[in-house]
Amino acid sequence: MERSLGLICGAGVLPARMAGEARRHGWRVVAFTFGDAPGVSDQADRTFPSRIDQAGAVLAALQAEGVASVLFSGKFWKTDLLDERHLDAKLTAMKAEAGAMTDTNIVQIVVTTLGQMGIELLDQRPFLGDWIGRSGCWSRRAPTDAEWADVRRGLSVARLVADAGIGQAVVIKHGAVTAVEATEGTTETIRRGLAQAGAGAVVVKAAAREHDYRFDTPGVGPETIEAAAAGGATVLAVEAGRVLVLDRDECLCIANGAGMALVGVE
Repeated sequence: MERSLGLICGAGVLPARMAGEARRHGWRVVAFTFGDAPGVSDQADRTFPSRIDQAGAVLAALQAEGVASVLFSGKFWKTDLLDERHLDAKLTAMKAEAGAMTDTNIVQIVVTTLGQMGIELLDQRPFLGDWIGRSGCWSRRAPTDAEWADVRRGLSVARLVADAGIGQAVVIKHGAVTAVEATEGTTETIRRGLAQAGAGAVVVKAAAREHDYRFDTPGVGPETIEAAAAGGATVLAVEAGRVLVLDRDECLCIANGAGMALVGVE
């Protein structure tokens, strides 16, 4: 019997990638698009243009399509939930039950609501293909021994920062940390750190040990690689198997063009 997967699509190229991977794994894909997600309709068996403030319609369609599993994909903005002028009755009730709009509360109410319908929320990683970075060097240029030392130290620091719920990326040079990610995001952290470190610094991104991959996979993309290259970084490292490299071929092209090493590290 064919399995039906509900793909909840935010903005970006990731939803189309995950829809294609799901179909290769034998799923019938029912996509709900909430933003500009190019290519999704070409990969999905059925597509429903949707609105974040109309949860009732989405839940009804999931039930009508016989969906037993749901997968989140792409970029969503929590601020879309804060404007209460157009929220439907279902989403209003979910917000009331959740209380404060913290990430933890939002996750819990979504999991609870789907669970009450007999729908399982899935880990994103099996649907990312080779965009989820494996261990090793992927670029033409490999790090030097000194750069590997910075990668290892940077990974330890990035894990601590991620576990503390502060951020997921650090910039490091000769063992000195020049930037730690906070609310500004990875790309801006890179620009800030490289402005202090100058050329030859290393960028490392990791994930918290208890990170919930049902809602989000930490990642870097072409914009991140471009910012690192423009600032003179010589290595960008991600935690292998736990950090997404969005549009991997394009990222490698940028890194190779800049003579920068792109690596996955355990």
